[in-house]
Amino acid sequence: MKWNQLVLAFFTLGTTITSVAQNKIIIPEPFQITTNTGTYTLPKNIVINTSNETKDLAAEISATFKNIKDAQVNISSTKGDIQLFLNDNPTLGKEGYTLNVNEKGITIAANTKAGLFYGWQTLCQLMPATMNKKNATNKVQIDYVSILDKPRFEWRGLMLDVSRHFFTKAEVKRYIDDMVRYKYNILHLHLTDDQGWRIEIKSMPKLTEVGAWRPERKGKWANITAPSIDEPKTYGGFYTQEDIKELVAYAKSKFVDIVPEIDIPGHSMAILAAYPELSTVPTNNYQVNAGQGFIDWGGLNGHITARIENTLNPASEKVYTALDKIFGEIATLFPFDYIHMGGDECPKNNWEKSSEVHELMQRENLKNQQEVQSYFVKRVEKIINSKRKKIIGWDEILEGGLAGNAAVMSWRGMKGGIEAAKQNHKVVMSPNDYTYIDYYQGEVTAEGKVYQGLRLNRTYQFEPVPEGVDPSMILGGQANLWTEQIQNIRNAEYMTYPRALAIAEAIWSPKEKKNWTSFSNRVEQHFDRLDAAQIKYAKSIYDPIVKTTLNTKGEFHVTMEGEIEGLNFYYTIDESMPDDFSSKYVTQFNLPEDVSILRVISYRNGKQIGKLLNIPMESLKTRAVKVL
Repeated sequence: MKWNQLVLAFFTLGTTITSVAQNKIIIPEPFQITTNTGTYTLPKNIVINTSNETKDLAAEISATFKNIKDAQVNISSTKGDIQLFLNDNPTLGKEGYTLNVNEKGITIAANTKAGLFYGWQTLCQLMPATMNKKNATNKVQIDYVSILDKPRFEWRGLMLDVSRHFFTKAEVKRYIDDMVRYKYNILHLHLTDDQGWRIEIKSMPKLTEVGAWRPERKGKWANITAPSIDEPKTYGGFYTQEDIKELVAYAKSKFVDIVPEIDIPGHSMAILAAYPELSTVPTNNYQVNAGQGFIDWGGLNGHITARIENTLNPASEKVYTALDKIFGEIATLFPFDYIHMGGDECPKNNWEKSSEVHELMQRENLKNQQEVQSYFVKRVEKIINSKRKKIIGWDEILEGGLAGNAAVMSWRGMKGGIEAAKQNHKVVMSPNDYTYIDYYQGEVTAEGKVYQGLRLNRTYQFEPVPEGVDPSMILGGQANLWTEQIQNIRNAEYMTYPRALAIAEAIWSPKEKKNWTSFSNRVEQHFDRLDAAQIKYAKSIYDPIVKTTLNTKGEFHVTMEGEIEGLNFYYTIDESMPDDFSSKYVTQFNLPEDVSILRVISYRNGKQIGKLLNIPMESLKTRAVKVL
């Protein structure tokens, strides 16, 4: 009997005879799982059975056991305690796997090494969290289980913005290490923006000599002092081409593809600081933005307006010559099929005043500035296609018409993705109202306002395929971490987790398996794993959702609700610090006129579980909904 037939027969038998209630704490939820009675204990001398083709993966697996006291790990071509098999099972596709744990040991089988890798990530979640702590465990027991698993989507992405704040090569590697635990396979690097150019382009050295550096600022983003033109530029950094090659190879070893983004024609102040002649308003006063605001988001006639130019000149052949050089070098560094060209939030007020742009419009019969941007996008697409790559951009690239094989990343909700799919363009869904993990995730006064809030529950509701859209047009989904207000890797982790776990389940697991109660319970159990791995994460799931209403008598009333079950909220309005002897929230209550602060704390089973919230009356008033 062939191996894949044996596996399928085993699953059929296990499902029929030994299936019990599923209670494994796995994220993302597997496609099919059967829990069996019994426990397998790994011996002190662990043997990993593998072939030459998967020996490198076996070596990585062996490193996982370094924290088991006195453990010995050997890799062998003979039968072992952990067996890795490459087979031919059409049910699994490119990234699926089967995982079996029984009295004979552990078997992972897949059609590809990627599938074996994902099976291994699942097995790690079945082993003790203390595997991540040095000398923290000397006995590894795994319950008997049979799993057949495969991803729902091929594009399972996380975007890390390394432009607003630079993250080192080591930090990016750490981010990759963490994301693959939850079966992400795409790292989208936002490499350029107004605040920095982060990749070496050898034919245009000023992009990093000038564009990678800016004056350092520590204050609130978009609310800081604008630097003088001669202020020292000491904050920033960039990746050399050797760094990029190293990162690409490292990611590939974890079965992750890196998508590079060069954000144009807007978001280009770092380019213009280096090469001002590429602007419609050439001047020697350009410098890399340090975080001060310079765009009016209301703008003229509903369009955004730049007070300082940050767009490339769509009418200049110098621009397209420069982009040909840039994308030529980018294409040689990144083997993935797609290059991201940005295309979002492009102010056009300087285009409207440019005689060169008006001449372009007459020559190309372009009716408005949206068609000018479309002209630019199509020129860029030809350049990228000439490098044997496909183009992907934010949903603004649809404006004015989109041709060719361009793919669209829908960020302004789902609307752009729906439109693109109906025009037969491939789509990656990353709507800001579900997947923007730079948004604050709990009580705003505790975390600080970043645009708007996005709770874990809301993130978990993300569904990449809108009703009425052909699923074959949806490549997958992606969570985006913009770093305007994220200055270090620990804060990046805090904003990523646990919301990245919700996105992971949306883009890997079957839609019909989605269950908030199950997921939130599993997330809480994964907090121990994140602690053991020293990954910083938010516990905002324990914060109450505090709402206020204002009636016609001018009275403020407060309501609180929990994001998960089993929480009790205790509060004070008399300036004292609350504990579980304070007033317990039961139903809405009135805030007397002289109250200046509401303090709230969360408990479960008699123990404090949430952080202390200090909510000023001013904040409670601003969130009030008027009721009759």
